[in-house]
Amino acid sequence: MTTTYDYDLFVIGAGSGGVRAARLTALGGKKVAVAEEYRVGGTCVIRGCVPKKFMVMASEVSHALEIAEGYGWSFDNAKFDWPTFLQAKDVEIARLSGIYAANLGKAGVDLVHGRAVMKDAHTVELLAKDGSKLQTYTAEKILIATGGRPWKPEDLPGVEHAITSEEAFHLPELPKRILIAGGGYIAVEFAGIFAGLGVETTLIYRGPNILRGFDDDVRAHLAGEIEKRGIKVILGCQHASIEKTETGLVNHLGNGMTLETDVVMFATGRVPYVKGLGLEKAGVELNDEGAIAVDPFSKTSADNIWAIGDVTDRMNLTPVAIREAVAFHETVYKNNPQHFDYEAVATAVFSQPPVGVVGLTEAEARRACPGEVDVYVTRFRPMKYAFTGSDERVLMKLVVDADSQRVVGVHIVGPESPEMIQLAAIAVKAGLTKAQWDATCAVHPTMAEELVTLKEKQSPSAMAG
Repeated sequence: MTTTYDYDLFVIGAGSGGVRAARLTALGGKKVAVAEEYRVGGTCVIRGCVPKKFMVMASEVSHALEIAEGYGWSFDNAKFDWPTFLQAKDVEIARLSGIYAANLGKAGVDLVHGRAVMKDAHTVELLAKDGSKLQTYTAEKILIATGGRPWKPEDLPGVEHAITSEEAFHLPELPKRILIAGGGYIAVEFAGIFAGLGVETTLIYRGPNILRGFDDDVRAHLAGEIEKRGIKVILGCQHASIEKTETGLVNHLGNGMTLETDVVMFATGRVPYVKGLGLEKAGVELNDEGAIAVDPFSKTSADNIWAIGDVTDRMNLTPVAIREAVAFHETVYKNNPQHFDYEAVATAVFSQPPVGVVGLTEAEARRACPGEVDVYVTRFRPMKYAFTGSDERVLMKLVVDADSQRVVGVHIVGPESPEMIQLAAIAVKAGLTKAQWDATCAVHPTMAEELVTLKEKQSPSAMAG
């Protein structure tokens, strides 16, 4: 007996991964629907990397003006208007969200607005914001792509007065003082944003240094550089409580310090958005970290349900979610089993200065490589800053497997590092050797030429220090 369903595929979540999977499947002739409870575009477009990058670019102008004065430019009464920027940002985000929605329509995907809750492995109920039932759909296959949401310590006294990155995009006015709790990429990016916009900015992190998981040289170098931009960094410390007073928010810290600010923002991690999805009714299991458990082909514990993107907590990057979506479509609908290769995926931190990395850290390489590891490091003032007398410095680091001479890691801190790392990633992914990097002629005068002119290995004593 053949069962008839409303849809061949029902996608829960219209972020970058969900939209790509839905479009490909619909263009392949299947009947597809996507449910979204907020706005089409997901975290990246609506409340993540895209609006954040606009904020980074806005905040970088102040630094550019400082440098420009060293080149003979003068600016009278230059000022920044927060409401004007917010309006322009929101208009652009609405435009991008509209493009995503239009592309779904062009592909023949049905877009349904509401919160999707699974009633069983083939049935999805759509709910309104007030929890009332809107519609029920059945589907042969279901793809979960609901992403993640910010986490904050709900048991912290006074945490109700704090915001997360999601609210930071819509602050009614720019604060004079802000404290950002966290040491990951979101924390350091927003610290740079607010400091660049003239806000007195403090970053507090419980660990010994920022950017846990990144190369130690990168972590140390960036910590020093962001302090040059006026950001106060407090390490090895976290909140004890937050107290609201008539003049602001008093941050009581674990080391006994108190600090008053106008805004407290928690950037202490993100968690998979699985709450209230009805996973247990559909037979979908979570892993020990609370993410949806999937096999290498993104299949869950339920035979007809898959999950991609941040909700699986594998590698939480927008381009990765899109690649997972493509692999899902190839595997499920084109009889071409594929899974994404998570090795040597480049990433960028849009801090100020920014960071670009691909491959292994030095510590990871020493654990993974069978023999010795060669390390090449340079720190220098870029031409742009040297001319103005600025003491800001760039870090570039190559990590090389000594036996094969393959470059297994590239780490850059400095202007345009996200642009450079995209191209460096091609060489790392291709497994090129240090000799092949060296055989590549430099482009002069550029910062990037340092990547192909590094000749002296870092000595063991220097590495130990």
